[in-house]
Order: sequence, then C-alpha cells, then structure tokens
Amino acid sequence: MQVRCFPVASEEDMKRCFDIRREVFVGEQNVPAELEIDGQDPSARHFAVKADGNIIATCRVRLMGSAAKIERVAVLKDFRSKGIGRVLMRYIMNELKKNGEIRLFKLSSQSYAVPFYEKLGFKTRGGEYMDAGIPHYDMVLEN
Repeated sequence: MQVRCFPVASEEDMKRCFDIRREVFVGEQNVPAELEIDGQDPSARHFAVKADGNIIATCRVRLMGSAAKIERVAVLKDFRSKGIGRVLMRYIMNELKKNGEIRLFKLSSQSYAVPFYEKLGFKTRGGEYMDAGIPHYDMVLEN
C-alpha cells in the first residue's frame, strides 16, 4: 500500500477529514458531536494521509508560540495497526520542525494509545484524567 501525507488545502479534502473524525470519535467512541467539533478547526493546520487516492487518516495541529498541539488524530478502522498513524505523526513533526520555531510537541492521548506515542518519543506529564468520557494522559516531546 502506497501512502502519501500532505497538508489539507481543499474544501473537499477537509470535508473528508471531518467525516473520518466523526466516524472515529463520534461513531466508534461515542464522543458527543459538539465536543468533537469544538470551534478550533479554523485556526488549526490540518494534515491527512491518502492511500490509493482516498483519505484514510487525519489530524489537526494548533500552534501555540513555540509549541505545537497535535489533536484529533484519527485513522479509519480498516487501516489501523498498519503504521499509518506513525507515518502521519512523523510527517507532521518533520513538517513543523522545518522552520525551527517549534520546540515542544504536545498532545492529549487516550490512555490505550500512550505506548504508541511513547514509541515516537513522547512522555506522559501528570496523571490520567477523563475527557469526553475517555481516559487520557497529557504527553510532550521536546524538540
């Protein structure tokens, strides 16, 4: 399977990314739709992964000074455990490091996904907490 990561630029691609987020977070994980679409998307950068011409994964990044907060990482069910999330995360971090301004990557990981992010170099900060009814940990990676 040939995959390609890219910054989302078209309305059509953005709509597909929102569809994936709704499918994963609202449909599979029962996150209330009003929490999933939180008003932060217009000020965020969005990224996606395509395989065979179709978007199969997405995320958004909000820049906060010298920090980048990676959010809403979603991979379609049929493409999980195939390295897609890792490819997307590495792509995002490499893209954001290019200008040298980002010194810290932050994210809020669902507890089950902590080992995935640890393999990418992230470390937990603080204890477990609930967000949208799902246990999470804050994680950071210093650049």
